Amino acid sequence: MSLAFLFPGQGSQAVGMGADLAAAFAPAREVFEEVDEALGQKLSVLMREGPEDQLTLTENAQPALMAVSLAVVRTLEREFGIGIDRAAFVAGHSLGEYSALCAAGALSLPDTARLLKLRGQAMQRAVPVGEGAMASLIGPKTDLALAEAAAAAGSAVGVCVVANDNNAGNVVISGSKAAVDLAIEKAKELGARAIPLNVSAPFHCPLMQPAADEMAAALAAAAIQAPRAPVVANVTARPTLDPEAIRRLLVEQVTGRVRWRESLVWLAGEGGVTRFAEAGAGKVLTGMAKRIAPDAEAVALNAPADLEAFASSL
Repeated sequence: MSLAFLFPGQGSQAVGMGADLAAAFAPAREVFEEVDEALGQKLSVLMREGPEDQLTLTENAQPALMAVSLAVVRTLEREFGIGIDRAAFVAGHSLGEYSALCAAGALSLPDTARLLKLRGQAMQRAVPVGEGAMASLIGPKTDLALAEAAAAAGSAVGVCVVANDNNAGNVVISGSKAAVDLAIEKAKELGARAIPLNVSAPFHCPLMQPAADEMAAALAAAAIQAPRAPVVANVTARPTLDPEAIRRLLVEQVTGRVRWRESLVWLAGEGGVTRFAEAGAGKVLTGMAKRIAPDAEAVALNAPADLEAFASSL
């Protein structure tokens, strides 16, 4: 069995996430305390009690989701003796790439929390609220080619690109509002359903360049080590162990496409992965893994019973 850990991205957050882990395991509580200290805020209280509108803010959701993922990883290591080196690869969806890097020891937990807080703030600053938009194109006819055709139509009136190639039947476009609106109409003509996303900014598109510039400065000053497991990068869909490549790819990721479908195709193919374990809040990536790599096993690890069952299965 070849294992890959997956780390979820924005949208998986929910009030109460991580509370059962904190109640059951001291290592999980320690992670939440360290993140609170690094950020100088009681993020753990916001995660546990809400309100939801504050937790959903990009600058809070990103470090919060990372904290739950790292609580899972640290608990597996310290309570069950399962270290990250049991994985052949790690990968994370968008902000989850930071979680993957932290889990693999490339970034410290405090630095990861601070970088994600800044990333959320920088993304929000990059485009005034209401000027950008994102939409999910879904349905059996939806694939990358359809989404690219829709985005090309939208580009006639503004910036519009494919932001997330999640899996067949689920591709996200991003850009200026007028362009995304036009792309939605084209997508419907081509046979896709289109759902506008309730997001605060148009992520993973060229409009995020100001945020990429901010992250470039922050990452230039960050200490990045070689990870203990290869990290499959969003923008290349290929693994790397090189700290300088990681630094560059994290900057490119702000404006670049999340090539998630390609990443999992590579992992299940050339990477030889037969089991995916999603560490953190929700089960979004588990569902995607089952669709992209149906011959591989996929499990979600976010409750104490999940961790116990996973540990006993190894």
